[in-house]
Amino acid sequence: MAEEKFQPISVKPPSSNPLLFRLRCWVDLQLGTIATHLKPQMAQLCGRILDVGAGESPWREWLPTNCCYQGIDVENAQDYGMSLDKPNVAYFDGVKIPFEDATFDGAICIEVLEHAADPQGLLSEIARVLKEGAPLLMTVPWSARRHHIPHDYHRFTRERLEQLFHMNGFGQIEIRERGNDVGVIANKMIVLTIRLLRPEHWKEAAWSIPLALPMGFIAVTMLCAAHISLYLARGSLEDPLGYFARGVRKSKAVDL
Repeated sequence: MAEEKFQPISVKPPSSNPLLFRLRCWVDLQLGTIATHLKPQMAQLCGRILDVGAGESPWREWLPTNCCYQGIDVENAQDYGMSLDKPNVAYFDGVKIPFEDATFDGAICIEVLEHAADPQGLLSEIARVLKEGAPLLMTVPWSARRHHIPHDYHRFTRERLEQLFHMNGFGQIEIRERGNDVGVIANKMIVLTIRLLRPEHWKEAAWSIPLALPMGFIAVTMLCAAHISLYLARGSLEDPLGYFARGVRKSKAVDL
């Protein structure tokens, strides 16, 4: 099994350091596009909200004040760089969500489904604990390196996401691409620059660090190009960074 060179940095609540969060969203296009799609949608939630794969509960503060937050995460959350002592977070086996049917008025599941060995089973459980008419907000990566090894199992196309939502009784399904191919290239260049700056052996530093300087310049240039392309709605959506999906719990699961 390949060893993960560096794990993704866990996302902290934006209010913990607003300037750092904004800077990270500008540099980390995965995070930036998640925030762009998620924040306005969360402002429309109400009632009791379930955060599936809560981690450090970074999105909690974007909920309206009339919402009641409940997070869940796996018992081995520390394997993902998360703490195990967050308030209002229950820890479970990753299979059976520890709440009764039709408990929640909405749910979010942010960059989690790819880490579920049985994504159909997880979505079925989310649907079970949602009330009829409750929305589910979800993001998944598409063009992303393997991460949180060995718990990175899937990449989902928009067609597969729509199928999974439909199979589990969700309607009013909306799927949007996060980012574009320019952003994908920029992200890859940034990761490559970081790798060059962190050689595995000191002997590699003689060539990797000097190479990181021009590579870093190219990466920053591509990052600027990515932001411009997003602003101007240019670039191909056939190779996005990931997807944002929204569905409304409407009925029993559907067999396809």
